[in-house]
Amino acid sequence: MEHYATSQQVYAAGLIFARLGAFVMLIPGIGETFVPARVRLAFAFLFALLLWPIVGAVAPAVPGAVSDVAGMIIKEVLIGLMMGAVLRLFMTSLSTAGEIVSIQTTLSFAQTANPTEAQPSTSLGTFLGLLGLLLVMTTGLHHLFIAAIVKSYSIFPFTRAVPVADAGQLAIQTVSRSFGLGLQLSAPVMVFSVVFTLATGLVARVMPQFQVFFVATPLQVLLGLSVFALSIGSIGMVWVDRYRQLLVPFGG
Repeated sequence: MEHYATSQQVYAAGLIFARLGAFVMLIPGIGETFVPARVRLAFAFLFALLLWPIVGAVAPAVPGAVSDVAGMIIKEVLIGLMMGAVLRLFMTSLSTAGEIVSIQTTLSFAQTANPTEAQPSTSLGTFLGLLGLLLVMTTGLHHLFIAAIVKSYSIFPFTRAVPVADAGQLAIQTVSRSFGLGLQLSAPVMVFSVVFTLATGLVARVMPQFQVFFVATPLQVLLGLSVFALSIGSIGMVWVDRYRQLLVPFGG
């Protein structure tokens, strides 16, 4: 390898690839399970070659022991996994909103294979998950992912230890924020469901002989999906704005 690159250059590129490879495996979009692993690794490798002239100069010297080299690689992998996992966890806000809307519209039993989670979920949850991927690519959020990984070398330099406690706290905050955002995104349908349930309850009380169940169920599905369709634009805008706010601590 000395004819093409020095051992220091190879070591620095390896550290960059370790962080980028773990990061790319989890980020929304190219990190989905339906994207072949070879494609993701090839993208991370090319990205590492592009990033090496920028951050390769600040890489530490090659350690004398193999165990120290393995420790540095593991540390870079953990940092990449931490950042990618936070971005992946926030995607669950759309799944939460889809689950809540499905429950309120009595469509929770309609299960569809969700390519973003590699497991079946409600049809509306799958739809919102795919909508989130579309918004990530069309609004330029994937460019912020790249900016975040570049900025991470200033926040988490090679010489800094893995902030395990801070990473755990950030993960907990991300999960709580994503769940709260899911409730907010599904709020229009939830409000409609409460009003509709109260109205059908009053009709059943006033007219006991009226078959409320056979009339209310189709109306609940139709009107609930109509409210969901009318609010889908606001759902997308609010979610994209919150995702941008999430990237601020990473420098995105």
